[in-house]
Amino acid sequence: MPRTRKINPDDAATVQTAAAEDDSSSGKTRYAAPALDKGLDILELLSRSEQMLTLNQISRQLGRSVNEIFRMVVTLEQRGYLIADNDHYRLSLKLFELAHHHQPIRSLVSTALPHMRELASRAVQSTHLTVYEAGRVIVVAQVDSPERWAFGLKVGALVSLTDTASGHVLLAFRDEAERAAMLAAHVRMDGEQEIETAQLMRQIEDTRKRGHSRMESRQIRGVVNLSYPVMGANNRMLAALNVPYIERIDKKVNPSLDEVQGIVQEISARLSRLMGDSSFGS
Repeated sequence: MPRTRKINPDDAATVQTAAAEDDSSSGKTRYAAPALDKGLDILELLSRSEQMLTLNQISRQLGRSVNEIFRMVVTLEQRGYLIADNDHYRLSLKLFELAHHHQPIRSLVSTALPHMRELASRAVQSTHLTVYEAGRVIVVAQVDSPERWAFGLKVGALVSLTDTASGHVLLAFRDEAERAAMLAAHVRMDGEQEIETAQLMRQIEDTRKRGHSRMESRQIRGVVNLSYPVMGANNRMLAALNVPYIERIDKKVNPSLDEVQGIVQEISARLSRLMGDSSFGS
């Protein structure tokens, strides 16, 4: 067996004293990890950017020198967290893949996918499942329409919390304290439209009363977004089931918007029963 060196109490006290920083403003002791902070700053910056960034852009936006971040960026690329293209960097899907190894998300997606495939087949529309994560909405599962063409969101895509149907649904079925915390953490997305707080609150309340959101897309012309909640044990909000409805204008007759809405409602209620029975989210 490998041999380990025991640390005596005096050594441990010395290590703690050297590592701890006293925050005089709060009176709390914290342990600094500058390299980790640097890496997390880079990941968080790129997660907010819809465009690839150069080293100079990253350093400027973080207020650090290129020399400070160069090795960290190279390490993150080597470990698969970043993708480089002509000296520009963006996030890979590795963080998303790690999140999918988390049991709750894995259970949700594995339960939902067969029913989402049924939805896509019956509605002849694409569908996706979203959850709230750190101030934004993330797509965790997606099924394309069986049509020759399809409109949908990619798995791992991030969308706004405040100007999307799925965001409104994820906000509507929470208690006031949880909703306030979500809005306080809201991260604006590129192109996100401004909305007054009072108007947003009215829309969220309307969504809660109706039990769903049905609204024209504020990102893509001609798309009507349908979104219904998926609830878990103890009526806890888990996810939003969504269809970005697009209408055929040729001779092919597909289910109407109202018919598709009925299918989404049926499938979301079924998923809520399944997730509640499994005690997910309790």
